[in-house]
Amino acid sequence: MLAIVIPYYKILFFEKTLKSLENQTNKQFKVYIGDDNSPESPLSLIENYKNTLDFVYQKFDSNLGSTSLVQQWKRCIDLIQEEKWIMVLGDDDCLSINAVEEFYKHKTKIGDNAISVVRFSSQVIDEKGINSSEIFCHNELETANDFFYRKYKDISRSSLSEYVFEAEKLKNNFFYDFPLAWHSDDLAILECSNFNTIYSINEAKVFVRISNLSISGRTDLVLEKRNASKQYYERLLNHYPRKFNEQNLQLIFRKVEYFFYSNKTISEYIKLSYLHLNYLGFLSFLKFNRRIYKNTNLL
Repeated sequence: MLAIVIPYYKILFFEKTLKSLENQTNKQFKVYIGDDNSPESPLSLIENYKNTLDFVYQKFDSNLGSTSLVQQWKRCIDLIQEEKWIMVLGDDDCLSINAVEEFYKHKTKIGDNAISVVRFSSQVIDEKGINSSEIFCHNELETANDFFYRKYKDISRSSLSEYVFEAEKLKNNFFYDFPLAWHSDDLAILECSNFNTIYSINEAKVFVRISNLSISGRTDLVLEKRNASKQYYERLLNHYPRKFNEQNLQLIFRKVEYFFYSNKTISEYIKLSYLHLNYLGFLSFLKFNRRIYKNTNLL
């Protein structure tokens, strides 16, 4: 069965989220709500859905999300029971009414292709629930390299709420604790799919709300997001260089190199030089050094 896990903190849009679950045409799912010690209790609201939704509610004694969203996600996911699939749904996001139904319709194909990561199409909405983007669809079977490239180039978009993970794979490849959990979902998608194939369901969609209350919509977190991006690309380069094709590996190198210019050290130069030589060859190493000479007085 499917577990829909909601790390809860903000009540403003939460009823829209619950209503979208109540309206599902297939009710083969259980909802797990993990309250991050919010000052806005959702209990009276949840009470309205006790006859239409099968849910577990847990209020935690401490607020973890302010220091680590990933740790808040973890304790919410730890609430699940025997479910084999997990969706982590934002407390301000919504599902189209056929999302669960379409997931089960595709289960045979998902199994036949040994899929561990499933995604729905998505559409961004604003504070008023008005569509503010096109509908983002994807190839039914998309390689991890294509997923990475399309998001890197802003051809596509991605956020945690639109994914369903095989529970066992997610527990073995849990979200890495980047600042603000920025890119934590991206890395989990790559790792849980074993850098192979992501299965897309375009017949249903997730409405992803971006507002001034959401991390994606806030403009005051530039430094934290930059630091998370730096850690993400460095982790890809240091741990998974052989998982990427040459085109994507070049993109990852350039990102890491970009961040290198803001914190130039001999040790980082040596490490990047070694990685260039080891994975992209001597010509790439020479081009890297030419760029270094033009952009830094390190050497």
